[in-house]
Amino acid sequence: MNAHDKRVGAATLKRLRLARGWSLADTARAIISQARRLAQPLDASSASVQRSVARWESSTRPILPGERYQLLLAHLYARGTDGQTSLGGGSDFGELLDALAHLGASERRLDELRTLLVRTTTDTGGGLLALLGRSAQHALTAALTEPSRFDEELLTELRRAVSDVNEQIGTLPFVRVQLLLAPIVESCRRLLAIAVPEALLPGLHEIAAQAYTLAGRAAFETRDDVAARALYAEATAAAGRTGSSWHRAVVHMSHALVTLYSTPGIAAAQRLVDAAVRDAHTAESITVRARAHALQAEIAARTGAARPAKAALALAWYDLDSNRDADPASTSFSPAHLQGFEGVTSLYVGDPGKAHDFFADAAQALTAPRERVQRAIIVTDQALARIRLHEPQAAAELLHGCIDAASQTGGRVTAIRLRRTRANLKPWRREDWFADLDDHLIDSLGA
Repeated sequence: MNAHDKRVGAATLKRLRLARGWSLADTARAIISQARRLAQPLDASSASVQRSVARWESSTRPILPGERYQLLLAHLYARGTDGQTSLGGGSDFGELLDALAHLGASERRLDELRTLLVRTTTDTGGGLLALLGRSAQHALTAALTEPSRFDEELLTELRRAVSDVNEQIGTLPFVRVQLLLAPIVESCRRLLAIAVPEALLPGLHEIAAQAYTLAGRAAFETRDDVAARALYAEATAAAGRTGSSWHRAVVHMSHALVTLYSTPGIAAAQRLVDAAVRDAHTAESITVRARAHALQAEIAARTGAARPAKAALALAWYDLDSNRDADPASTSFSPAHLQGFEGVTSLYVGDPGKAHDFFADAAQALTAPRERVQRAIIVTDQALARIRLHEPQAAAELLHGCIDAASQTGGRVTAIRLRRTRANLKPWRREDWFADLDDHLIDSLGA
């Protein structure tokens, strides 16, 4: 950070403080009180904390608050003077993160703070629209009363809120993801039921499709298949009204995944994948088309159809290698994800040794918090490849990490894959390492 950036950060911290009518001493006392509420009392006097606040806001040589103070400030500014939590754009919390960024905080640290505050919000059950800024919450209330007041700015806030929830997958249990999504889903339903400006409808349908799809996935992961089916139906209808068929392809692919694990047989999932491929072929997103072909390859491999599976994989690689500079969904699927599908194909209609290597490479590349669930699924399949390579104990070692991931996220797909892989280890059930795995599975997942 250069000197100008740091001065901007310091000025933002000062503005936040003054907007609440706090003196330096008031801020110090608020920080100390917040530390006590979090059961993390500070070993510092009020005067010492006040001097720290002054250094953060210095107009000549400002400094970045230490990580402990960053956490305390985040809790302070996440809650407004009315006691309501607000984490969205334009909120005091959002302004605080911007200030910390200017003072030199890393993107990773800012993501950690956001995740911690989202977790706290869902712990306490408060702030149902916390991912919307305070002004956006008021704008949403006004738009529901008077539809003509729905505007592009509110649309952007809703889009950001859905994106923020999406980023929490892998860091929060799915039941908490549901809590965050519920008010957004209901807001989309109510907005679509009134006469919002015609020009904004495609964007609203896009946001609704994304929110309903995420909610459908969360409902499935928490074992509410009836709600999942209803939400996916809503998502499909909304995506069909966006004017871009790739949105509907995305819905079909997510729906296919949950159908694969909630409906006997493979035919229902295959129909959804085929529909996704048709939509993707007429859409402007090459990346979504690549993902649809990859899923088509997995479905074919699971039925033992080697040639169609390999042909679909070749198409997926061709798509990913194409020019995707103008792709509206360019970050939604990567070569690392596709390596996972290469592994599944090799596992069912090829060489388990090659499958293992594909899985290992994919797992090593998928390290972002958002990719944690996908990584656990891939490592579970990697363990199955180890079993087929006659290395059962090495497979069990891999599964221990997957159990931890499934326990922390509540992921149903990971749990299903775990139990199926564990069933393949039954010939070694008298081994001590098998008993350790079973104990871990029972302690963490109850089965």
